[in-house]
Amino acid sequence: MQRRTLIKSSLAAASALLLGSALTPLPVAAQGNWPAGKAITYLVPFPPGGNTDTLARVVAQPLGQALGTPVVIDNKGGAGGSVGSAIAARAPADGYTILGGTISSHAINVSLYPKLDYDPVKSFTPIAMLGSGPLVLVVPAASPYKTLAEVLAASKAKAAAGGLSSASPGSGTSNHMALELLAYQTGVKFTHVPYKGSGPAVQDVIGGQVDMMFDTALVVGPHIQSGKLRPIAVTSSKRVESLPDVPTIAEAGEKGFDMGSWQAVFAPAGTPKPIVDRLHAEIMKIVATPEVQARLKAFGMVPSTMTPAELATFQKAEVAKWAQVIKAAGIKAE
Repeated sequence: MQRRTLIKSSLAAASALLLGSALTPLPVAAQGNWPAGKAITYLVPFPPGGNTDTLARVVAQPLGQALGTPVVIDNKGGAGGSVGSAIAARAPADGYTILGGTISSHAINVSLYPKLDYDPVKSFTPIAMLGSGPLVLVVPAASPYKTLAEVLAASKAKAAAGGLSSASPGSGTSNHMALELLAYQTGVKFTHVPYKGSGPAVQDVIGGQVDMMFDTALVVGPHIQSGKLRPIAVTSSKRVESLPDVPTIAEAGEKGFDMGSWQAVFAPAGTPKPIVDRLHAEIMKIVATPEVQARLKAFGMVPSTMTPAELATFQKAEVAKWAQVIKAAGIKAE
């Protein structure tokens, strides 16, 4: 009887142990040989045709080849990158969702919008910085303005009507913030005209429906080369290699003006470190190739070599910086 009771007790204990093991989830990295042939979603929180979308497409194909699985672009635009970023923040932290984060979605929006459905720092794990670059202030080819001084003077003259109009791919984007920073530093009024992406915005500037806009060399460069747009100045402290004859805003008279628009890759918070490290390593290999280096530089961007930890530190500093600028300028989301 005692022996039979002992056997039953041992079997019950073993069953409980096995059941407990079955109910306790294994770490994501241990649940399979990631990526195990499953497609990875590269979520772009802006419409097709803009900077983040273009860079995602530069990275996605070679990244998929390196990992042996498809990397599929999914555009979820809206609210300066906030809509798509919130979707990514809610995604499982299993390595099958990555996000194209920007200065807007991951540094500016948290101070611009009264409520976000994600925290730009706490909701994500940094993977890789792709690069950063200045924005270019452009006007239509038919515009009478050829210098920053002329742009400022014209906007002052039209102050009663709101000043010159300036397009952007959305409220809270770096393009919008460049305009607001210029207005804040110069005391000149402008009218911000937000669009759903850089594509439609640049077309209306070319067509003369809007007076000007700030955007990257990636977006406006081809239109400058074709003669449809005229470059006025760049927002960085140094000139852009692809536009050597275009002065910086500081050189044009507004000393201290310095702003760069950066592009990075993030994953949902909690993504296992081995997966983050693999993604970082593969993306950095792609960024380091001569072809991608040349493309980034042609876009007016400086390629980055930041580690995930360095990107995390940089991002936190950017959040703090733009919080000060937004508060001082009294900027609010439209």
